Amino acid sequence: PLMTAHQFSDPMAWKKSLLAFWSFCFVASAVYLINDLIDLESDRLHPKKRNRPFASGSLPASAGYILIPTLLAIGGGLSFFVGSVFSYLLSLYFMTSFLYSLYLKKLLFWDVICLASLYTLRLFAGSSATEVPISKWLLAFSMFIFLSLAIAKRVSELKLLQTQNKEHVPGRGYRAIDEEALSNLGAASGYISVLVFALYLNSPEVSVYYRNPELLWGTCPLILYWISRIWIIGNRGELHDDPIVFAIKDVSSYGVLLLVIFLLWLAT
Repeated sequence: PLMTAHQFSDPMAWKKSLLAFWSFCFVASAVYLINDLIDLESDRLHPKKRNRPFASGSLPASAGYILIPTLLAIGGGLSFFVGSVFSYLLSLYFMTSFLYSLYLKKLLFWDVICLASLYTLRLFAGSSATEVPISKWLLAFSMFIFLSLAIAKRVSELKLLQTQNKEHVPGRGYRAIDEEALSNLGAASGYISVLVFALYLNSPEVSVYYRNPELLWGTCPLILYWISRIWIIGNRGELHDDPIVFAIKDVSSYGVLLLVIFLLWLAT
């Protein structure tokens, strides 16, 4: 919210934003450790997840029991310097993530809704940390794009399952036959996010932040290309388990990002 509202000159907001970022990093890391400990047995049966520290045995489970409270204490401590509302949202993030690791990830489609909600919750946390109101357009766009990426993560797991001639994903509510339906739902959700962005370009709010908003239409085909490419690669079974990790390592994703930033700069 701080960047989409073009609030670049407030040093206090940036300071709180950075504190919020690190606070989330520590708490999210604790959540991932909890998830890995809960999934220990199923991870050992997975061709990729079995290389994780706990599943492979390179890190003893006892280390997790020490690290988890330590990370939570550091993250929680930092959150108090950001603000009480942020602390509440961080607590909500932790509790929801814990429920996801414990139970929700086993439920058909509720798991991806939960994942998308956790990403969207980060936006509310950023809004509370910087005291910049979250835009309804940003919220709507994020919900659909995050849902698309969450579904892509599941599809990549199902593709891997198909190569092993297995029917069920261990610890999940999906079957190999669900891959096509999930692919359709995920691609549709990604395209809806672009539609939301296009509607935003026709709204009166866009003129508040951009001098030449018509130039922003050039970002729509770029985002459509990126989403389409993610799903084509995913359907080939070549997508990393996490689409975000894939994007970080993907040269084309950086090219799209730079072009989008350039168009945003021109429009501003």
